[in-house]
Amino acid sequence: MNPEDSKLITLARSARARNATAEGAAVRDETGRTYAASDVALASLTLSAVQVAVAMAVSSGAQSLEAAALVTAGEGPWGGGEAGAGGVGGEGGRGGGPPGPPRD
Repeated sequence: MNPEDSKLITLARSARARNATAEGAAVRDETGRTYAASDVALASLTLSAVQVAVAMAVSSGAQSLEAAALVTAGEGPWGGGEAGAGGVGGEGGRGGGPPGPPRD
């Protein structure tokens, strides 16, 4: 895994830990800027960590995203653990399993 992808997973882990939430996500835009977020669970609003990170990127002027990473506490869209998804207007992706070192 390249260092920029590892950075996304580190940022996603940090966002999840900082806010003690079920999910942490990070995305990278076409210029290399990164955005990290945790999920939002309010009585009036529920957003996944990926939705929040994408909204942050778009509201900051990102035209496309080249990679995303998601870290969860348990069962999530990829069965829990960690996952990466490139191709949000960009290229390929990587996935991971249970918490621990990222895998290719």
